[in-house]
Amino acid sequence: MSRSLRRGTLAASAIAFSIASLAACGAGNDAQTLGVRPDNASTSIGDISVQNATVVTQPKATAEGPAVITATLFNNGRTQQTLDAITLPGSGNTVKITPVKGKGPLTVPAGASVLIGGEGNASAVIETGNEPARNGDAQRVVFQFSETGDVALDAFVVPATGPFTGFGPSAPPSPSPGLSEEPGATASGSPSDGAPGDGETDDGEGGESEAPGGTAEGADQGTEEGEQSTPTDAASASSDTEH
Repeated sequence: MSRSLRRGTLAASAIAFSIASLAACGAGNDAQTLGVRPDNASTSIGDISVQNATVVTQPKATAEGPAVITATLFNNGRTQQTLDAITLPGSGNTVKITPVKGKGPLTVPAGASVLIGGEGNASAVIETGNEPARNGDAQRVVFQFSETGDVALDAFVVPATGPFTGFGPSAPPSPSPGLSEEPGATASGSPSDGAPGDGETDDGEGGESEAPGGTAEGADQGTEEGEQSTPTDAASASSDTEH
């Protein structure tokens, strides 16, 4: 084989290897991109995309209180839309939507996005949060937009711990330990009705109170009687011994 043919063969091999490498990289990147799915629920219908939808419950499973919905809403259209409602099919629970400022519907501007959940953002509160689903389950959530209509997906249900601490509801405050809920308790701390006051006995009369188990006089009498009975018992025992 001549040098020119050998050089041509080597050049062709190098080009083929380069193309194959580029094709492999392209296929690998595309395959990896297409295979990746977000950790939380996402979907798109028309100009609206809903990403990272999550139902966040109380930090403790036994705690009572509302749950919240977090999500990012994208409007890829040329006109703004409003989020009119969020429903949870099959649960019968209501979701209260509150924009960042003012009242009225939550507006998603054209070509922009709105974050629901977290400090300083719009909120969507499930007022009876313990009923929709349990932690680890998937809850069907439907976002109702003014133009696109219903956008439904299955959102994961997670507690407000770890990365969701700043996005979920906080635990309800516990009652103050200083307040007593027992019936008959008085707030002023004064004696209740029927309790003896200063200088009074249980019978309501003034004077010295009787010591537990009888008076001192009775105790002295009992002692004297005990001392008198002791020799009698000794005499009886001596008489029995003589007989």
